Amino acid sequence: RVAVDRVPYVIDQAVRTFAETEQVILVGAKAPVGFFAYPGKPGSMLPKDCRVLDLYVAGEDPVAAIAALFDAVGAGEAPPARLALRHSPELPSGRLTPEAIAIALARHMPADAIICDESVSSGRDFFRSTYGAEPHDFLQLTGGAIGIGLPLAAGAALACPDRKVIVLQADGSGMYTVQALWTHAREKLDVVTIIFANRRYQILLGELNNVGAGPPGENASRMLNLDDPALDWVKLAAGMGVEAARAETADGFADLLASACRRKGPFLIEAMI
Repeated sequence: RVAVDRVPYVIDQAVRTFAETEQVILVGAKAPVGFFAYPGKPGSMLPKDCRVLDLYVAGEDPVAAIAALFDAVGAGEAPPARLALRHSPELPSGRLTPEAIAIALARHMPADAIICDESVSSGRDFFRSTYGAEPHDFLQLTGGAIGIGLPLAAGAALACPDRKVIVLQADGSGMYTVQALWTHAREKLDVVTIIFANRRYQILLGELNNVGAGPPGENASRMLNLDDPALDWVKLAAGMGVEAARAETADGFADLLASACRRKGPFLIEAMI
């Protein structure tokens, strides 16, 4: 299938990505902009002379709009720009990292899985690691990370009960909607929850530096750290009725994920990264 990249979150990377872009066609989307206002950096990710065309407006059929564009430019005669072949990557061992999690997911996710992503800073390379994975749908947050992952997974599992749902959830934003785990258990939803447990709001620590605020002081650090007391997602899940286990190595995580993808019903993996 065609290998599709996501727009980089980091403004400098996004500007480089779009540097040679002459035209952007939007289909039910908005022109890409930075999430925050950064001193000395542009708000738009697009070059100043880039033309932007809105192909679709609310109330119209976006699929029909794309089909019409396809016919108008004769795209049926052109080969895909970039194809990714199906492959199963070698599983890493040792230290558990976000990359190791993405590779294990690429290897073990079942066909037609639905991925709900609120991994934030830990999951930025997910696309690159899963180009060759089984066919799957990918749902991501549409704004700041304030807890969409767990309830989004509940909605996906209720809408598609015959498909495995896997949610990639940062620990900090997951605390906004931890009660969604109770819904997973109550409705016996086929959801595998992966908690990226770095025990801090890593995205905000990075943004403090990006906006020129400098290293956080003691009080700011206390607001962004989740280690006093440390969150225990295995116990949190158990309290909501969801079976859970903790992974501290890449090998252990891959084994837990493989087992969780084979079974039905809710299961949570706390990945200590």
